[in-house]
Amino acid sequence: MSGTIPDATSPSAPQESQEELIQRIRESLRSVVDPEIGMNVVQLGLIRNIEIQPDLVQITMILTTPFCPAGPYLLEQVRYVTEQVTGRPTKVILGMEMWDPSMMEEDALAEWGLW
Repeated sequence: MSGTIPDATSPSAPQESQEELIQRIRESLRSVVDPEIGMNVVQLGLIRNIEIQPDLVQITMILTTPFCPAGPYLLEQVRYVTEQVTGRPTKVILGMEMWDPSMMEEDALAEWGLW
């Protein structure tokens, strides 16, 4: 007996749907907090798309400003957290969409006093 525990990519592990995996990734990304704003990337609406491929996870995200000083940190944290959750290599693509407060979750808007 090797003493290893099967991970999510093991054939003996129960299979989860792509939608379940996307939800699990999205929830885990709540741990990635923008240090300047104090809110996570999901609350801010920065995660625009999560695509599950057989051997890769591809995430499209945007930043709150084009030259966000925390941008490189946030991109790397999103990649790292996703790889930890999925056990798959992850590619984070910086989208060209301009961020605005309407992209935030409703509870985050209320926290900012915008809703």
